[in-house]
Amino acid sequence: MNKAWFFSIMAALSFSSLSWAQEAKSVRAIIAEAVVLTEDSDAQVKLVNSLTGMTDPELEPLLDAWKGGSIYLVEGADDKYIAVTLAGDPDATKKETALRLDTKEPLKDAQGTVVRVAPARAEIAETDSSIRRAMKSLLDLSKLTAPNAKDRMLAITQMGMERDVAKLPILEERLKVETDSSVKRAIQEAIALTQLRSPDKAVRLAGCTSLAEIHPLSAKDSLESVVKEALKAGDKELLIAAKKALEAVEAHRSIVNFLGTLFRGLSLGSVLLVVAIGLAITFGLMGVINMAHGELIAVGAYTTYVVQCLFAEGLALSPFGMKLSLPGMNASGWLYEMYFVIALPMAFIMAALVGLALERGVIRFLYRRPLESLLATWGVSLVLQQLFRLVFGSNNVQVNSPSWLSDNWTINDVIFGWNRVFVIGFAILIVFGTWALLSKTPLGLLIRAVMQNRNMAACLGVRTERVNMMTFGFGSGLAGLAGAFLSQIGNVGPSLGQNYIVDAFMTVVVGGVGSLIGTVASAIGIGVVDQSLQQILGNPVLGKILVLGAIILFLQWRPAGLFATKTRSLES
Repeated sequence: MNKAWFFSIMAALSFSSLSWAQEAKSVRAIIAEAVVLTEDSDAQVKLVNSLTGMTDPELEPLLDAWKGGSIYLVEGADDKYIAVTLAGDPDATKKETALRLDTKEPLKDAQGTVVRVAPARAEIAETDSSIRRAMKSLLDLSKLTAPNAKDRMLAITQMGMERDVAKLPILEERLKVETDSSVKRAIQEAIALTQLRSPDKAVRLAGCTSLAEIHPLSAKDSLESVVKEALKAGDKELLIAAKKALEAVEAHRSIVNFLGTLFRGLSLGSVLLVVAIGLAITFGLMGVINMAHGELIAVGAYTTYVVQCLFAEGLALSPFGMKLSLPGMNASGWLYEMYFVIALPMAFIMAALVGLALERGVIRFLYRRPLESLLATWGVSLVLQQLFRLVFGSNNVQVNSPSWLSDNWTINDVIFGWNRVFVIGFAILIVFGTWALLSKTPLGLLIRAVMQNRNMAACLGVRTERVNMMTFGFGSGLAGLAGAFLSQIGNVGPSLGQNYIVDAFMTVVVGGVGSLIGTVASAIGIGVVDQSLQQILGNPVLGKILVLGAIILFLQWRPAGLFATKTRSLES
């Protein structure tokens, strides 16, 4: 154990007994006193270590200034050195006002005149390796007492990765006073991992026992090393303890993988559901094979991009060679973070308007003609993709997630990304809203009547063309909402919709054409099975191939899907 750490540890252990002495002097005064002891490095180290436990915010900047050569030594009236910093006010001779390090007051000579010093000719306060080690130890310790739990967690994680046995007493002392449960667990993990490197067998056994209790995932490599060392040394007691801890870690890893796979499956299923719910309306209920559904998703994604730019510095476009500049709000803080809340309804409205134009311009002439509608909408899809390239360029554009979607919760080593949690809640909201619209509103009654028997509904006075138009617009708007969310988990480009159109049709068909609950069950089922196979096989491509093969076999068994529903398309 080096000398600096020895003093550091002793200072940490005896912090309470030193506190009375530290109250008498400020951090500035102690550092100023240490700086001028140029002939006694041990005394300088001792004074630096005496700063242990002090939480003055000037501590780190002052030590950095000392290490960085920003503190100078000036001879005072009694021929003793005085530590000073410079005010940064050079005159014509490039001299600056000298400020006393201990009081921050201007240094004055015997006549009361403010002393000015030329940095190029001033004597810099030097540090040697022992002082710098003491400083590093002190700063590491100070971070352990940081008021923010995340800062403490980061410092402890770094100390745990270093696995320096000399820091064990410091971690153990911190464990006694730490109140945050997550930080406390991190300290326990750091202590146990560090104990594995101890030359004392009893300490290493204690580390293995502790790791068996808290079973952190990061302990696997360290424990495997201990197992190898124990086998080589023939130490059965240590070998048994290390293997027991390793088994506990592996068991915990299995649980984490299971829960993580389940969560990822739910989030993937929610993404599929959000993407397919609009198609479940246009294809499932109306029987229109809309190959441009993916481009309606892209309309929602690009709308989100435009709204983000308008909240920021604006957007410059060059559609068809014409330069178009949209001014931005230059918003910041919470106002900028709210751009996504505004983008959601805008994405729905823009995609619905494009869908209405598509229905009025193309689809309404092709009802009950599935092959013609497929080819026509495929052509529209190609036109829209080229239009995106002409307006926004062929490269992907970046949509930044707001901070309230960019972090995650970590519960028992299982990571729950906020954007993934958001899409699950978002999908539930969309399904509930769609169900309420179709089941609890007059518009939903008209939609169901027209979809089940168009002629009978027309005979009863229902304006079927208007219902068709509104239904297609609603389904298109849902595709726009899907695009708004997809912009948060990936880049936005002209081909965005093509990446999801096959999955969307697959989800609707497996669930049962025309069945909303079938679409929900299909999306969740495909998502969970896909993620499970990827976890089991360790190969995402092979997992997707198996999922596709299973879907083909399933449709051979149940061609109408999970929940078969009689619709106009089936009757025709």
